[in-house]
Amino acid sequence: MKNYSILLVDDEAAQREPIKGFLEKKGYTVLDAGSYSEAIDLFNQNETDMVLTDYRLKERTGFDILKEVKRQNPNVAVVIMTAYGSIEDAVNIMKSGAYDYLQKPIELSELEHIIEKCYERSYLISENLVLKQQLESQYKFSSIISQSDEMEGVLNIAARVANSKASVLICGESGTGKELVAKAIHYSSPRKDKPFVVVNCAAMPETLFESELFGHEKGAFTGAEKMRIGKFEQANGGTLFIDEVGDIPLLIQVKLLRAVQFHEIQRVGANETLELDVRIIAATNRDLSEMIKNNEFREDLFYRLNVVAIQIPPLRSRKLDIHPLVEHFIEKYAKQNEKEVLSITKEALNLLTKYDFPGNIRELENIIQRAVVLTRSNYISIKDLPNIIKHNSFNTEDSGLLDLQIGDLNKKVEELEKTLIDKALKSAKNNQVKAAEMLNISERTLRYKKRKYDL
Repeated sequence: MKNYSILLVDDEAAQREPIKGFLEKKGYTVLDAGSYSEAIDLFNQNETDMVLTDYRLKERTGFDILKEVKRQNPNVAVVIMTAYGSIEDAVNIMKSGAYDYLQKPIELSELEHIIEKCYERSYLISENLVLKQQLESQYKFSSIISQSDEMEGVLNIAARVANSKASVLICGESGTGKELVAKAIHYSSPRKDKPFVVVNCAAMPETLFESELFGHEKGAFTGAEKMRIGKFEQANGGTLFIDEVGDIPLLIQVKLLRAVQFHEIQRVGANETLELDVRIIAATNRDLSEMIKNNEFREDLFYRLNVVAIQIPPLRSRKLDIHPLVEHFIEKYAKQNEKEVLSITKEALNLLTKYDFPGNIRELENIIQRAVVLTRSNYISIKDLPNIIKHNSFNTEDSGLLDLQIGDLNKKVEELEKTLIDKALKSAKNNQVKAAEMLNISERTLRYKKRKYDL
């Protein structure tokens, strides 16, 4: 607590000095002032955590100090001392924004107790601020790992829509990072200090949809023993992320449409409607257009949600992102597991690049987490990868290259070598440096092989 700074204001030195001496003995840093102007000057020139001020001053009042302090920094706790206490005075003091008040003559034990509470409050405020800053930086667009043009296009649209109030529909396969993009939109928007609330429709029983989204009144149905607010109310002022919106039953879609269209909801069992300010970001891995044709999803709701559409491509369509994602996950899980895993071998990365990742980024993350945990080396190698990745190299279109008839070994090896070099050059768009890296040979060797096979 020695770093906790208190500004003490009292125009009577006989009252001020004993309190200052007591607080300094307790280890606090104390600045003392005998007037309003002196107090405000000290407050402007120094870092102050708390203000302890007398109510009656010669120039102005403790209320004036309270108002000025709160105007400059609402997080600073202000405690007012008064010799003329009444219940009415106490109420007025607290309504004006004071943390607490003390009646003179001051009981030092009571003063110490109030300061300890102010200190705890200050600590919680600073801790919450740090956590909020960490959260915002974690979910900024700059924190999303990507190198591919496909993802850069996605992030460009998302960043442009962030400051608007428009509803957003994010489409993409499971594991592509839809929620991460939704959080980036929220934490880059004017709503970043308000709640980001997630409702996962795929994991919700059909009977609970309405209550979960809109809340319910006490006694609305069997088991509703008390009133409960729903996800919409929790997100008031902020963003509601509706994940897997295609799984919402048609009956609930009608009520969701009203909530999106008129910005109002009605709790189950309630008679009144509630007006809310909620920004909707929905996500789905299903084809909503096809569901509309099959009468499984309301067309009017689709257009309300689909004001701005963002399509996140699967990982197999943006393989340039695999390498930076691998490095990111290695760093993350090496730190988490306190292991010195530095990177991945070219051979192992090459196998990962050939894999199609049906589970997308989520699957890649699981693979790297497993590899970091199991490896005995500073580098993840092929032996650290699961069998599905290793076997995949023999199950792709290249598998036909190995399905050869018995014959002259040297000739068969040359055929295979020629085919692999040709495929690498085509894949690298004739960039010899990239093709050599893919084949794990030098550029000089590649040039020699090209001449040998007339490629």
